[in-house]
Amino acid sequence: MDRLKEQFKEKATALSADIKDIVKNHGDVKLGEITVAQVYQGMRGMVGMVTETSKLDPEEGIRFRGYSIPELRAKLPKAPGGTEPLPEGIFYLMLVGELPSQEDVTFITNEWAKRSHVPKHVFDVLDKLPVEAHPMTQFITAILAMQTESVFAKEYAKGINKKDYWDPIYEDAMNMIARLPRVAAYIYRRKYKNGVHIEPNHKLDWAANFAHMLGYEEVDFRRLMRLYMTIHVDHEGGNVSAHATHLVGSALSDPYLSFSAGMAGLAGPLHGLANQEVLAWIIELKESLGGGLPSKEQIAEYIKKTLAEGKVVPGYGHAVLRKTDPRFTAQQDFYKTWIKHDDVCEIVQMVYEVAPPILEGTGKIKNPWPNVDAHSGALLVHYGMHEYEFYTVLFGVSRALGVMASLVWDRATGAPLERPGSVTTEWIQKKIKAEAAAKA
Repeated sequence: MDRLKEQFKEKATALSADIKDIVKNHGDVKLGEITVAQVYQGMRGMVGMVTETSKLDPEEGIRFRGYSIPELRAKLPKAPGGTEPLPEGIFYLMLVGELPSQEDVTFITNEWAKRSHVPKHVFDVLDKLPVEAHPMTQFITAILAMQTESVFAKEYAKGINKKDYWDPIYEDAMNMIARLPRVAAYIYRRKYKNGVHIEPNHKLDWAANFAHMLGYEEVDFRRLMRLYMTIHVDHEGGNVSAHATHLVGSALSDPYLSFSAGMAGLAGPLHGLANQEVLAWIIELKESLGGGLPSKEQIAEYIKKTLAEGKVVPGYGHAVLRKTDPRFTAQQDFYKTWIKHDDVCEIVQMVYEVAPPILEGTGKIKNPWPNVDAHSGALLVHYGMHEYEFYTVLFGVSRALGVMASLVWDRATGAPLERPGSVTTEWIQKKIKAEAAAKA
């Protein structure tokens, strides 16, 4: 270890110990309206931003403009003969605040088809990357390459009244959403299918066309894509991908730059990358127990072994939710309706029955229930998509709908540059001493 690194390690070890002591013994000390613990523990529960499109309730789960996921599955328009809502409908709901008609949804489908042409240089940039590059690295690179098309950047450079900012932001949002499935499918086919690409079919709706370009023509996979793209769109504003998009957008960075920041956050193991970790854990579980379908008792022992090794059970727990994620339940319902039996999906069901009481029994986990990541990979594997590194790209294509709707609203309502204050640990220590002295 070099001298500088050694010096840093010494200082960091000491400060980390101080912080743990502060949170443990003085976490409830108030810093205005918030506590020391909230400042150190990821701003949990601090209300610090406005997001119009959705709200996450710890007990009820996510609501989009007041509607729950079960309500939206029933009320949103569907493709002819379809059973799952069209993502175009939830985008309309988030943007306008009202349930769309079939005509509204058809307009968006047609509009996205018209806007879906991806410039050649974007594919050229992707082709310069190593094929082995992570799909999210390629996805973010492609988003940045599309920034040359930003309507907002061009209008801002010419000079535009701030009350009109929302207009070119809307154009960028619509254009980018329209193009993301083509870009994502290109990455998938380039990396996993020997670069054999599939041209879009604009007679299909947005999600079905995405499935087609990926190379999955089954009707049930189209159903799954419509559901997947609907339930992953938004999760209020505080999650990393939404907050990062909002934060960078507050500097008046255009939607391409803002969304690329959000996707860099989504690529993290504590956010969107968790879906691939869930599947890797299930496959490892399955193989370590000899393949086939394990018993609940075997699964319970494997969970205990995972915890004993200081690891987490991926797909379980949530920063806000204190119940089973309704997005998990929606996917569970899809499995029971359309698939009925699959070994990996059955393991998901058994883990759901076994894991919560074990996790709760540790006394360290506030929410022992599954989140959306606990099921999504298993459904994709059933239909033949075994390339779980790609799953976060699917998540990203969907999340674009929510964060772009929010970004349009940010500019329409004149949301300012986001610039929270910050303090040092030394400042907090002085605050704690001053409060203790005042009480004495």
